[in-house]
Amino acid sequence: MFKITESYTDYDGNPRTEDFYFNFTEAEITKMQFGTTGGLAAMINRIVAAQDTPRLIEIFEDLIKNAYGIKSPDGRRFIKRPELTEEFTETEAYSQIYMRLATNAEAATEFVNNVVPKKQQEEAKTSVIPADFKK
Repeated sequence: MFKITESYTDYDGNPRTEDFYFNFTEAEITKMQFGTTGGLAAMINRIVAAQDTPRLIEIFEDLIKNAYGIKSPDGRRFIKRPELTEEFTETEAYSQIYMRLATNAEAATEFVNNVVPKKQQEEAKTSVIPADFKK
């Protein structure tokens, strides 16, 4: 789970600081891997190699939206619902987070490394990716 504490000004001009949570479970990452020809990492590598920036930004936006959720008060659940994601994306905080992650490779790498379960981070490092996709 990755927590981003974001300070922003709301649409009434009020300064706010809020915590936003992002996470993928093993099951969610596995579904993304099997739902993409060659796996998610290989697809991203192909897009990067082809310099398909619009598609890469689209994928990254989906990752942010799909990773977003709220923790239940008892800590047992990480709740992800379309209406929660919609509420989040309608805030200036989302805009700031998105722009930072879309324009800063270090921030984007930190985000991805922290929302993916540790076990699957290790598996990704040992997965077979064709040499021409490695950069």
